[in-house]
Amino acid sequence: MTSETKTIDQFLAENPNVDVSHAWERCWGILKDVKDQIAGRFSVALYPECSDREYYTSPNGEFEGSFQAWTGPELDWLVNSWLGNRKASILDMNATAFLGQDTDVPHLIMVFGTIPKLFYYFDFTPRRNLMLDAGYLDRYYEPINQQYLALRGNPAFQWSVSHGAYMRSLTNPSTQSLTADLNDANIDLLEEYSQSMLQRWFRWLDDAEPLPEAERAAQQHYDFTVRRLGYERDPMNKLAVQVFGENEVDRMLDLRMGRTQMQQAAL
Repeated sequence: MTSETKTIDQFLAENPNVDVSHAWERCWGILKDVKDQIAGRFSVALYPECSDREYYTSPNGEFEGSFQAWTGPELDWLVNSWLGNRKASILDMNATAFLGQDTDVPHLIMVFGTIPKLFYYFDFTPRRNLMLDAGYLDRYYEPINQQYLALRGNPAFQWSVSHGAYMRSLTNPSTQSLTADLNDANIDLLEEYSQSMLQRWFRWLDDAEPLPEAERAAQQHYDFTVRRLGYERDPMNKLAVQVFGENEVDRMLDLRMGRTQMQQAAL
């Protein structure tokens, strides 16, 4: 099996006890800064269900992490979280922003991880069918095409293929799913890319046309469905089940996707 299709379990089995504390400090700092910039733009409040999850551990102490989520009138669900074992190779860290339905600007997904190779995932999740809506494609994806290709073609990075068919269905012209050697130079390059994409996203928001009121309920149904399925069908969930147990992982997934927030906000 090539590195592109190797599972995370296989990567971890090869190097199970690498101290990735420095990578956690670097990557978590990048993601916290991204979250802070997004939160500074919107009026958001910490979601009550995660008030006790700023830091938590698994029952056996093997995993530790943090989960914090915010919501507001124009930003449905802003997440900043990490989970893993800083002394044993594995980390999953993210900043995720699911917008409200006042516009149809793409959502933003940013993930750093260690397996213990460096993992990076970036995505502007589309809110239109890109195979049919060429105007949406041209507005949001064509302008970043050269920047996307430059990173995708960098020989320091290798493509990483999800083993989940649904997760692969989420791939779009902005999706980066990469592995690389775990070093500061590669993290520096990904930090520059992340910040550039974040500033472009802010400009899109500045220039966005309001979505007509008559279209917002259908847009919300689309947004919530994609958000729910992306969490439910992530093949990484099986690793969490091994540590936390199925019942606890079900509870964690409900919190991660903001199931209660979606129920309360439904139009």
